Amino acid sequence: MDLEWSAADLAFRDEVRAFLDERLTPDLRRAGRLMTSVYADHEASMRWQAILHERGWAAPAWPVEYGGCDWTVTQHYLFSRESILAGAPPLSPMGISMVAHVLIEFGTPEQKEFFLPRILTGEVFFCQGYSEPEAGSDLAALSMSAEADGDDLVCTGSKIWTTHATEANWMFCLVRTSRAAKKQQGITFLLIDMSSPGIEVRPLVMTSGEQIQNQEFFDHVRVPKANVVGEIDDGWTVAKYLLEFERGGSAAAPKLQVMADQVARAAAGQPGPDGGTLLESPAFAAKLADARIRIDVLEVLEFRVLSAAAGGKNPGTASSMLKILGTELSQTLTELLLEAAGPRGRAYQPHATRPGGPLAGFAPPADGYVSGEEWQAVAPLRYFNDRAGTIYAGSNEIQRNILAKAALGL
Repeated sequence: MDLEWSAADLAFRDEVRAFLDERLTPDLRRAGRLMTSVYADHEASMRWQAILHERGWAAPAWPVEYGGCDWTVTQHYLFSRESILAGAPPLSPMGISMVAHVLIEFGTPEQKEFFLPRILTGEVFFCQGYSEPEAGSDLAALSMSAEADGDDLVCTGSKIWTTHATEANWMFCLVRTSRAAKKQQGITFLLIDMSSPGIEVRPLVMTSGEQIQNQEFFDHVRVPKANVVGEIDDGWTVAKYLLEFERGGSAAAPKLQVMADQVARAAAGQPGPDGGTLLESPAFAAKLADARIRIDVLEVLEFRVLSAAAGGKNPGTASSMLKILGTELSQTLTELLLEAAGPRGRAYQPHATRPGGPLAGFAPPADGYVSGEEWQAVAPLRYFNDRAGTIYAGSNEIQRNILAKAALGL
């Protein structure tokens, strides 16, 4: 595999860098660098999406006819990598990277015409209604019902762990439309207007002290059957397609490279056990070097998978492999970052979070970079949030089962 960039690739990289230098303001860079979970600050993310949409780069992986970019696989990867390295806040994946691909593959012409342009502009902002109190990794056990009544489906039940439900105006949702012998049957993929009567959203406060996720209650919520994507009772097919984009549709390696650099900078400012810095400690340096090697391996694998994901093709079972490697590596790095944060990180108490967020007391620097004190504050938040990484989007145990069955034939 040739990992050398061509002259055209380098020219494109320079074009992306020039754009980022011009349009990525210090406050947007700071929002990207101070992320404590997989999501950036919502307001900053939407402002960055508007800037990208103006350039025509908000959804480069979409087919060109719907607003995507006619890029090579390498260009897709370079754009993602340079954006992460520059500290750009990531866009919410729910609309652009997930449900949009489902609409392009399974949606009606009317659904595509209404939703796709509005997802690009941010007028439509989606959240994901998959998990329920009794259906997490075993997603097919979901029970939220949707009973047919004329031209509508009447939805009753609950969804949980829903990111950005307080900001979203639409939800893509899995509902139970019939009871069949096999639990994967009788599930329907439905688009629900969050302003519909009968929906209640209750915020959930996380262990980190942040409020990102929510639980929703649906009390006889009427949803037009025209909002069904695919066929009624065949939503499991649609859901599996979407999950492949959720698990393996983005480049995690550049983000992990940035995290590794953050770990190194933080460790360089902490005393080590042998009189030097923590970064100079052989034991700590060995753990960080091992993580960097694994990140390099992940980058090669992601580049191969991107050849399928670019242009709207689903990555298949490789998404499970990337999900396992990426989330476990991320957890390793948050453990090292917490160690490098020193006494402040280890003494962090979630209930002591200041009003306005854990970093509300810090003034943004002019260049968008963050101080060592801020890294110490971020470290425990990232550690707490990242414990969920090997659970969401299907636990890593489930991903290993998928690989054993689909890839190894076991």
